[in-house]
Amino acid sequence: MENNVCFVIMGFGKKKDPDTNRTIDLDATYKKIIKPAVESSGCKCIRADEIIESGIIDRSMYALLYYADVVIADISTFNPNAIYELGVRHTLRPYSTIIIKEDEGKIPFDIGHDRMISYKHLGNEISEHEAKKCTSQLRNLIKNVIADPRVDSPLYTYIPHTEQPKISEDEIKDIIGELKNNEDTIYALTEKAKKEMDAKNFAEAEKLWEKLSKKAENDKYYIQQQALCRYKSECPSRLRALTDALSLMEKIENPSDTETYGIMGAIYKRLWEETKDNSYLDSAIESYKKGWNQCKDYYTGENYANCMFMKSRVLEGEFKTHSKVEAELTFQEIIEIILKSLDESEPEEIMWKYATLSNAYLALKQPDDADKYEKAFREQNPSQWQIDTFEKTKQIYRE
Repeated sequence: MENNVCFVIMGFGKKKDPDTNRTIDLDATYKKIIKPAVESSGCKCIRADEIIESGIIDRSMYALLYYADVVIADISTFNPNAIYELGVRHTLRPYSTIIIKEDEGKIPFDIGHDRMISYKHLGNEISEHEAKKCTSQLRNLIKNVIADPRVDSPLYTYIPHTEQPKISEDEIKDIIGELKNNEDTIYALTEKAKKEMDAKNFAEAEKLWEKLSKKAENDKYYIQQQALCRYKSECPSRLRALTDALSLMEKIENPSDTETYGIMGAIYKRLWEETKDNSYLDSAIESYKKGWNQCKDYYTGENYANCMFMKSRVLEGEFKTHSKVEAELTFQEIIEIILKSLDESEPEEIMWKYATLSNAYLALKQPDDADKYEKAFREQNPSQWQIDTFEKTKQIYRE
């Protein structure tokens, strides 16, 4: 390879942080911070899922952990594969390893590493300001690591006379050569699946996510995406697609993250809309409530309140009152959370926050504030499907 090689080890997709219970989109970290920093430093950037064809570490992974001029290890969410691969790198190379992490997550052991960068993640996104700042920091660190290859492996630091393993140049060239033009990697398939989703080709996207789920040993991220595309495809019928999606989600044992709760809630809610079976509405409420209580995410909160609001319309007496009051209390809390986030210098997901505020105020019978934030929502130039989604929820509260 003509340039210095930077190999990136990290989790893929959305993963739950065990310390904070937040779901972090690690792909956003890679695309907005790591890859731009690596490429602007003059290095060739390769992430682990761009070279492996399954979830199991293979010889190409070991070869790059040995061969790469620089390795960046993102240990956010304490991903076990990333931690293991970081240990392998520290064994194979005394120097040129960089560690990065999301700033709210803890490090459950003492790495003793001075070449480390922390970044602030918002969960689904990273602000433009944070991305720009961290990209610059990481780019400078990469250049320094290449220019000044100081020992940064704990093994070679504490046992300085350790002899570094040697792999023949011919063997490395054979393995690296196999990586060219490989279109069946996890990364390549993931990008194809996302493009199909953007084009609303959900049936085709589902096939790709199914293939990825098998390759990545049933990683729940790929199961979630397959289920999402399954119910959105509405093939061969809306009801059949929803029941199939529910069966897929049941593969995830002991769910504990907001992404899983959100998708499960969406499936149950649509099953209730399709069948009018109130047990599905109860299941949707249970799923959304778990996600809301876990980390006060406004998306799951809005859906929880929405379902409680709809439940109040099918109940009588004190149960009706309880559901309505619970919906109103949740909407009030959501408004407080979103309004605080709007004070940030660069608030994310601003369009959906305006939409949520508008509908929350409408549900609380505060039409002036509802109109104010609806206007702000429309000023963000939403696409037609986004307007349709907003109007569908708005109609519920109008009725």
